[in-house]
Amino acid sequence: MDLRLPAWRGPRRWAATAAAAAVAVLAGTGVWTAVASDDAPQVHRADRVMAMGGGVKADTSYFTAGSGRRPAVLLGHGFGGSKDDVRQQAEDLARDGYAVMTWSARGFGKSTGKIGLNDPEGEVADVSRLIDWLAKQPEVKLDKSGDPRVGLAGASYGGAISLLAAGYDQRVDAIAPAITYWNLADALFPNGVFKKLWAGIFLNTGGGCDKFEAQLCTMYERVAESGTPDAQAVKLLQERSPSAVGERIKVPTLLMQGQTDSLFPLGQADAAAKAIRANGAPVDVDWIAGGHDGGDMETDRVQARITSWFDRYLKDEAGADTGPAFRVSRPVGRADSDGTVRLTGDSSDTYPGLAGGMRPIPLSGREQTFDNPAGANPPAVSALPGLGSAGGLSQLSSLGLGVSLDFPGQFAAFESKPFADDVRITGSPTATVHVKSTSEDAVLFAKVYDVGPRGTQQVLPSQLVTPVRVEGAQSGKDVTITLPAIDHEVDDGHRLRLVLAATDLGYASPTAPATYTVSLKGDLRVPSALGDETAAAPLPSWVWWLPLAGAATALLLLLTGRRRTVTPAPDPELADVPLQITGLSKRYAKSTDRYAVRDLSFRVERGQVLGLLGPNGAGKTTTLRMLMGLIKPDGGEIRVFGHAIRPGSPVLSRVGAFVEGAGFLPHLSGRENLELYWRATGRPPEDAHLDEALEIAGLGDALSRAVRTYSQGMRQRLAIAQAMLGLPDLLILDEPTNGLDPPQIREMREVVIHYAAAGRTVIVSSHLLAEVEQSCTHLVVMDKGRLVQAGPVGDIIGGGDTLLVGLASDIADPVVEKVAALPDVESAVRTEGGLLVRLVPASVPASEAASGEGTRVPETVSGSASGESTNADDSTAAAAVAAAVAVAVEVDGAGQDSPASLPPAPDAEKPSAAAARLLVELVRLEVPVASLGPHRRLEDAFLTLIGGSG
Repeated sequence: MDLRLPAWRGPRRWAATAAAAAVAVLAGTGVWTAVASDDAPQVHRADRVMAMGGGVKADTSYFTAGSGRRPAVLLGHGFGGSKDDVRQQAEDLARDGYAVMTWSARGFGKSTGKIGLNDPEGEVADVSRLIDWLAKQPEVKLDKSGDPRVGLAGASYGGAISLLAAGYDQRVDAIAPAITYWNLADALFPNGVFKKLWAGIFLNTGGGCDKFEAQLCTMYERVAESGTPDAQAVKLLQERSPSAVGERIKVPTLLMQGQTDSLFPLGQADAAAKAIRANGAPVDVDWIAGGHDGGDMETDRVQARITSWFDRYLKDEAGADTGPAFRVSRPVGRADSDGTVRLTGDSSDTYPGLAGGMRPIPLSGREQTFDNPAGANPPAVSALPGLGSAGGLSQLSSLGLGVSLDFPGQFAAFESKPFADDVRITGSPTATVHVKSTSEDAVLFAKVYDVGPRGTQQVLPSQLVTPVRVEGAQSGKDVTITLPAIDHEVDDGHRLRLVLAATDLGYASPTAPATYTVSLKGDLRVPSALGDETAAAPLPSWVWWLPLAGAATALLLLLTGRRRTVTPAPDPELADVPLQITGLSKRYAKSTDRYAVRDLSFRVERGQVLGLLGPNGAGKTTTLRMLMGLIKPDGGEIRVFGHAIRPGSPVLSRVGAFVEGAGFLPHLSGRENLELYWRATGRPPEDAHLDEALEIAGLGDALSRAVRTYSQGMRQRLAIAQAMLGLPDLLILDEPTNGLDPPQIREMREVVIHYAAAGRTVIVSSHLLAEVEQSCTHLVVMDKGRLVQAGPVGDIIGGGDTLLVGLASDIADPVVEKVAALPDVESAVRTEGGLLVRLVPASVPASEAASGEGTRVPETVSGSASGESTNADDSTAAAAVAAAVAVAVEVDGAGQDSPASLPPAPDAEKPSAAAARLLVELVRLEVPVASLGPHRRLEDAFLTLIGGSG
């Protein structure tokens, strides 16, 4: 059985391009070059067989594109695979500006050695040797000698090696493991029960016992024969698990875990997130739709998020959109004709864990007795491990098909009453039961079914069960069971059924016959971490006399003259103001003093493009949800064109909104989807302004094509067009550029600017600071629920201690180093457009700055870059002097964009003495200065504001 996952493809801008490849074999080293598109850089691949010590050889590939030093990324592969499985991802990362190395782990592909299940002295040590090699490559950026800037990513087996390498080698700077384990002993021996089917698949996929280290083979044979993991087996697997070095993993970590995964369920990522966050490192968690049991691996979205993660933490791009702290993928509607299920996503600014928003669900059922049959046969069926991309029971479960099997007389069941409303479960339900057995120990398999109105439909979400070994059960024992973490919506009218079975196909049960007796000791508790804390419980008995009570209450209100609260009257003075928020506050659920938003006030005018900024947990999403009438504030008010916002307010018809994951029918064209959506609103067709919205969105001829043929960027444009139907006066866009590549982001920027140009107003919430800086006219910066600053972009960015030196021609690295070594310079780095020079912060007396000392061009320039004295009559020096004279006025004036020919305004601020001296030193070093001016990006201002807000 092959455990390899479907290959993760790269960003969409190369997905549809046929690559041309030239292959040359040179004395055992393969060099391969691919051209992905006409304007994409060539990717060069070098294959090498490297010695790992002890006679082991590793088959590696090294991918680069472009020139200059850049961070490195190591990509690991899944169990049973090889380096070839991640080649496409490596090529894409290389084009994105990384030096990428792939390798086949010991015992796989063309690499030699025994499989050690990521043995610290084997596979983990090999990674450190690869990092040693990367540190010597001229293309790789170094933090210091022997220490390259390096990240690791991989899925399953490759994800675990990413975590382990971060724990064992302090040179690792960021990791992005996917669908992997934190504790391998816990994954294969959960709660002391042997996961026999998956363990057997591991052994066979690796090539049989002879391919593994001897102690691993011996351990497997011993546990498989007894059916019970012993302490020695647990210790052996724990030593090869990331959890063994959890306290050492202190690097930014993006954890992507599969929801349809009976091998490494969501709890593995939860344990990793808690441990690494406790070390003080940034951790984001993403629950993808697929997993080892099949389903949608969300290839494009996942790889785009990995790239953004590395852009932020390896390239130090503070504006890189790394996504929310927590995201969960969810199906939308029914499957297409080809079995594909469309996905959307929900997210949170904080990771809620697996027990957020717990609430009780009463269950009914008497004490029940059932049997563990001799030989544990026939076994109940939940998941079918190993089907992977071929499709498993979990994939059928996601389609609403109940295919689990429990044999009569071999399980106990307890049920809730039907639910009055839809209920979302996100996390791990828990239940406490009393267990008694005729044997010393009992093994139970707990699962929660979603049962339809007439009991005909029974779905086991993601086909997941929790095994539990109850020791000392002969005398009876209370046991609290933590069920598998899931994300599942229970429809109204459905019930939850807790089942405790004696057997399961995937696990080893006791072969001796026994009788179990089980009774409830409390309610089933379910988490709704991202849901409504006030979601309805199952229908209670009093619902039947509720109408009578309601009539009596209505009569009482009528007699006492009480009236319901009415919406405040419109404010005529604000009739032309798109948005005014005053004193807005929203407390966290079940809290009296913790606020998601507190005392927030700001105003937005017509024609503005407002950027709503803030770190995770700042309250941005909560603010937008209150603005759209989805949740009620606890204090303050929101007025749109003078009307107070309440759920269902008529003025909301003047508001258009786009949130992540707009759903479309894939078989319909773009135009047909929009027409269908507008008809569903019940508004007249002529009010849609469909053609105008489509013209702004700029989809062109693609409108007549089926949406299933659209790229991610085109789907985003179509979603924006849907939000613009009716040409709302106020348009709200929440992360509109998620998952888009740079050209698509630029196109989205043009859409936003074009829409606001007609006098309408746009509010954009985004993590892409560089994009906000280019597309927004005004900003609102929030932190910890409060307003930090609001105003025009230019006012917030302001000045700073950083100067941009425009260059007439490139300069050599030694010259850059000399500039960085100047007394008043903190750092000097190359950047787009020239040289970014950060001055040493210091207060300079106004008299010194106003004197203009240092702005004069010296008559003689000495100490040139070559180390020789150069006279001003020399043509090179003359050019530098001329450039300095040309920019002197610009430095003295309004900034880098001001024409050099214009004199400064009388009240213009003079340059600091340090900036003046810098100009002289640049001339002395023969730097070909073309311009010089202050440079401060939005991310600099943002980090300054947030850093000082708390």
